[in-house]
Amino acid sequence: MQAHIGKDVTICAVVKADAYGHGAVECSKALEQEGARWFGVTGLDEAIPLRDAGIAGRILLMTGFWRGEEEEIVRLGLTPTVWEPGQIQSLEKAAARLKVASQAIHLKVDTGMGRLGVAPKDLQTIFSALRAAPHLELEAVSTHLASSEVLDAPSVASQARSFDDALEALRVEGWKAPLVHAANTSAMISRRELRYNMVRPGLALYGYHLPFERAGREVSGKGLKLAIKPALTWKTRILSLREVPAGQALGYGGTYITQAPSRIAVLPLGYADGLNRKISSRGRVIVRENYAPIVGRISMDLTLVDVTGISGVEVGDEAVLLGSANGLSVSAYEHAEMAETIPYEILCNISKRVPRKYIS
Repeated sequence: MQAHIGKDVTICAVVKADAYGHGAVECSKALEQEGARWFGVTGLDEAIPLRDAGIAGRILLMTGFWRGEEEEIVRLGLTPTVWEPGQIQSLEKAAARLKVASQAIHLKVDTGMGRLGVAPKDLQTIFSALRAAPHLELEAVSTHLASSEVLDAPSVASQARSFDDALEALRVEGWKAPLVHAANTSAMISRRELRYNMVRPGLALYGYHLPFERAGREVSGKGLKLAIKPALTWKTRILSLREVPAGQALGYGGTYITQAPSRIAVLPLGYADGLNRKISSRGRVIVRENYAPIVGRISMDLTLVDVTGISGVEVGDEAVLLGSANGLSVSAYEHAEMAETIPYEILCNISKRVPRKYIS
């Protein structure tokens, strides 16, 4: 990834949402061992476990903080994102109380996404607050792009212009932040001009990115690929095997009826574990070097798959829900397409009751 973006661009490894379902603490440890110096999380509650686990790198709180969290942020050496004068004032007070000479902050500019960030027209209020905050250091200016995977989206160019105007306004007022960042995974891959000197890859760290589009169609090609592969394999084991006759209704609502005598395997997981209910009677798993279709509705704790015709299947056999085995593959893209969602949601929804095992 560093080779793709260049050695002079800093990577902030985004490990929010429990590292997109992969386990934030262990993923952060692995990333730090590989040289990661920055980690992006949502807020303080995601940062504390990383510090408790010994993560020494910089931790960016990407969606700010709640009132009352300022002193803990300063104590733990965290870097909050700010966009309102009140945030700057409360952090200044906390840094002064704790006698910290310099508390780094990242200023977020809303360039058109309409979520978080200071509107460019309100930057003067930020400048006034910063001048009254001698214990704070403006380390970075950032924004977030709404449609970075849509290569011909007019909004991206508009946001880029707005961001550059904000950077110029900062310069004119005498502020120069050492770091500038706007690019998420998609922009990091496809838009060299928006990498600035820091990028925030998230999904790419775990082996995926959204498909790129132009004129409403998916496109690929040189410059739109990154040498990545899915980091996660999701497995379970067959809990029970059932021989059922033709005409047997399976699962809640009897939405699937066997057309012939069938052998049905029961898997001990369901939507409470994060298996999307929309792939009921549509998805598939890998069992003994074969695809086995999901049949009937996925329930809270159990899922049925048809293993008819797969030789030698036994209780305890492995079933791969996401991952590859013997040349076969089921990806988060596949689940996302069937569930009419995005791979982010498929991965983030894998629940904490699914044990994670980490291998080198």
